[in-house]
Amino acid sequence: MLRCGVIGYGAWGTHHARVMAAHPGVQLCAIAAKSEATRAKAVQDHPEARVYAEYRDLLAKAKLDAVAIVLPSHLHFETGKAVLEAGCHLLLEKPMCLNVPDCEALIQLAQKNNKVLAVGHEMRQSTLWGRVKQLIDEGAIGQPLYVLIELWRKPYRLGADGWRYDSERVGNWILEEPVHFFDLARWYLQGFGEPTSVYGRCNGKRADHPELHDHFAATITFSGGQYAVIAQCLGGWEHHQIVKLSGTEGALWAAWSGAMDRTFTPTFSLRLQRGDKLEEIPIEKLAGEVFELESQFDRFVQAITPTPQGHWAMTPAATGDDGLWAVRMCLTAQEAAATGVPIAF
Repeated sequence: MLRCGVIGYGAWGTHHARVMAAHPGVQLCAIAAKSEATRAKAVQDHPEARVYAEYRDLLAKAKLDAVAIVLPSHLHFETGKAVLEAGCHLLLEKPMCLNVPDCEALIQLAQKNNKVLAVGHEMRQSTLWGRVKQLIDEGAIGQPLYVLIELWRKPYRLGADGWRYDSERVGNWILEEPVHFFDLARWYLQGFGEPTSVYGRCNGKRADHPELHDHFAATITFSGGQYAVIAQCLGGWEHHQIVKLSGTEGALWAAWSGAMDRTFTPTFSLRLQRGDKLEEIPIEKLAGEVFELESQFDRFVQAITPTPQGHWAMTPAATGDDGLWAVRMCLTAQEAAATGVPIAF
């Protein structure tokens, strides 16, 4: 049994702990929670785990194999560094960090300590968005040429103490949710070239916080000639996401909708067009981030379980390098939106 812990017990941290506690190869041993209220909830939800007010106490006393960090974005580097220095494998929620040098430092530290660093881009583990990737790799649409990833939703939740609306803690809103879509676009087009440049546009409702973009769009150019468009609107309702891809021999259209992003009762579909034939692709398991988190954590457990030869059996779904690329793309898109000109990576 792997001894695991969670740092952060807010809305998403509770899901991480739930998934850990249910995994057959894991013992949820420790939870660090900032407030008295979240600590009380952690004790009630998981009486088998020790609950700490300070994450450094958790790292010093719990003797863990792996830790998931589910904290506001500005704390990712400081806490991730402490976890790796404590000799634990790390599952770090997105965005990996708020700047590129911090991402690079965590990658180097993980390599130095021979620890696995996974980043929480759970959409790669989705039965829906992952099936799109499988179809691309199988050649279902030939060579992909164009990708559109669009999100229409209601405004973001405030987060604990309103951190999501504080630029010092959130960085900017491109790092909050579009970071997933930058990662998906790069993942879908892997094998056809890396991103080379990005152009962005944005605006928002808050004159005092121009970095918090209610509406955002970016066009990413890839070295193979492909391009991807990413768009987000926080002036909508519920949570609706689409992915459309067009290739030399066909097209794909995936859609997901829910009353909220963490619903357990979503609706979703995937259609494939080739020639004159339009095919509905069956998705046998429920899709959505509450389910993708389970698959992501299972992949993480496999990645930190050594083989008899002492090597890791596989890599995480999203590595530190993937997390770094996603942050770099978001920050460059922010700069492009501010300057009004395309910027090369």
